[in-house]
Amino acid sequence: MMAETITLGKALNHGLRRALENDPKVVIMGEDVGKLGGVFRITDGLQKDFGEDRVIDTPLAEAGIVGTAVGLAIRGYRPVCEIQFDGFVFPAYNQIVAQVAKMFYRSKGKVRVPIVIRIPYGGGIGAVEHHSESPEAYFAHTPGLKVVTCSNPADAHTMIQQAIASDDPIVFFEPKRRYWEKGEVDLEAPVSGAFPLHSARVVRPGTDATLLAYGPMVRVALDAAAAAAEDGRNLEVVDLRSLSPVDYPVLVESVKRTGRAVVVHEAPGNIGLGAELAARITEECFYSLEAPVLRVTGYDIPYPAARSEEEYLPDLDRLLDAVDRSFGW
Repeated sequence: MMAETITLGKALNHGLRRALENDPKVVIMGEDVGKLGGVFRITDGLQKDFGEDRVIDTPLAEAGIVGTAVGLAIRGYRPVCEIQFDGFVFPAYNQIVAQVAKMFYRSKGKVRVPIVIRIPYGGGIGAVEHHSESPEAYFAHTPGLKVVTCSNPADAHTMIQQAIASDDPIVFFEPKRRYWEKGEVDLEAPVSGAFPLHSARVVRPGTDATLLAYGPMVRVALDAAAAAAEDGRNLEVVDLRSLSPVDYPVLVESVKRTGRAVVVHEAPGNIGLGAELAARITEECFYSLEAPVLRVTGYDIPYPAARSEEEYLPDLDRLLDAVDRSFGW
């Protein structure tokens, strides 16, 4: 094992590099992904090493980027589209839900569209409007799409390669506030033996309650579990990793064991992923639950101005308060 301590952003960069090396049909497309290396430098150095035919600077036209990717995928390529910021994906929304998601079914399984759509998402970086949104529920709701999100450098490195190698269209959400967080990554590990792409992972075992999180909120959940331990509570933290499909057996096993569940995500609570998780867990774990499944989410308002975002984002205090309420039942 050749583990290195690198940032999540660097892990994605290395994963993209390996995908380009391993398959000449992989192409990366997006605004400023080439010469600039992307606004977050995730594609830094790739155009220089693989050329402008493999790492393509596109016009500012998200519908055009994804529409072009559909044509490329039909012709046998594996396009990786970068949407520069979460709020910019909506001009491409029609292409994604009407074309990317449905092509395989429309062709009765004859046409595959192995497209990866990378979206930096979530808040916490003090950005302006349209740069801090969490639109994952739109895509997780859409049959025909698979949706995943990484929370740490090791997962980022393997999951991006697994997504590109998949024959399914995948929306790949990257927690931008975690781009600079570091962790150990085995850069030489074969992806073939990696943890499955659409599997949830218990990242902290516990016995008293289950915290369900994904993407940027996994760190918050781990911090909450560490804080709760000081009060004698042993919280389990599960990283969903895949938002569609959700790995329900791992979630159900955990909640049946602990008897309590709290779901946390940055997106607004109304008809969000947390609602679906709460409903399914209640169905599957009804006789094991000691309390209702609780949700800690962003508020049901447009994402606020940067100076107010810390009041909007779920944090340690709000999550621990939900844990207290769960134990209060």
